Amino acid sequence: MAETGKDLKKTLFTNEKSGEFVRKPSTFRNSVSRSSDTEHPAERNRYHLYVSYACPWAHRTLIYRKLKGLEDVISVDAVGKFSEIGWMFSPDIPGSTPDTVNGKTYMKELYLMADNNYDGRYTVPVLWDKKKKTIVNNESAEIIRMLNTEFNGFSNKPDLDLYPEKLRNEIDGLNEWIYRDINNGVYRSGFATTQEAYDKAVREVFAALDRVEGILSQRRYLTGNTITEADVRLYTTLVRFDLVYVGHFKCNIRRIVDYPNLWGYLRDLYQTPGFGDTTNILHIKNIYQQSQLTINPQGIVAAGPDIDFTSPHGRADKFK
Repeated sequence: MAETGKDLKKTLFTNEKSGEFVRKPSTFRNSVSRSSDTEHPAERNRYHLYVSYACPWAHRTLIYRKLKGLEDVISVDAVGKFSEIGWMFSPDIPGSTPDTVNGKTYMKELYLMADNNYDGRYTVPVLWDKKKKTIVNNESAEIIRMLNTEFNGFSNKPDLDLYPEKLRNEIDGLNEWIYRDINNGVYRSGFATTQEAYDKAVREVFAALDRVEGILSQRRYLTGNTITEADVRLYTTLVRFDLVYVGHFKCNIRRIVDYPNLWGYLRDLYQTPGFGDTTNILHIKNIYQQSQLTINPQGIVAAGPDIDFTSPHGRADKFK
């Protein structure tokens, strides 16, 4: 998520001719399964999440872990900052932890434990197999699907299905354009290196936000009156939008607080257990602005904005 210094060109790709930001794909794509006849069978206390509270992709997995009641099943460590070597465990920073599983200092070391020839990105989240001492998966979209179904035998909320079969086509459709134009769109705006690339990306971000505003004028959540995977994936971008994307990524045509339905929806989710209590505003503001020095060379963290995510939203009454 956060990139700086020498690792920027390695972890990100920008088309030099067009100036457009292109995200590289994740590398480790294995799966945990409910089946015992598999390389990574679902077990209590076997798996570990490495996350950053700043990173929207990692934040998805924290929300799922909480919503599915897996806190006593899957352990977590959180990096605290992004250095020249990449993500770093910084237990001196409030909310961060040491690496309690492998005792490493950098995420890079964990990637090289999993594959000593690895030469890709050292990203979070990472789903780690403690028994095999390796990375299972580092693609958040796949990790959250595993958390939704494969650990139900140990979950406190096994009946909660955030990707129900009857809504899968709708959720997949929403995910496709929301990822392209909003989740990744803010990065395409922020990391653009030409005016043309930025102009195109930022227009697409706000066209998509306008589209979501229309949906949320008719529904409490993206697919109706229940929270689904699509809401989790959108939330982690929305909650960072006014805090950092408006200023840091130049996504400043409008703010989320300027959209009546999006702003109410964001507060609705924030006030839902699993969302606000996994949102670390200090980490979000500090890590983005202190680490992405190609955008903010002095690493100065903005004082504002002052946002009250806990104010009444009224959406439960509106969509009874």
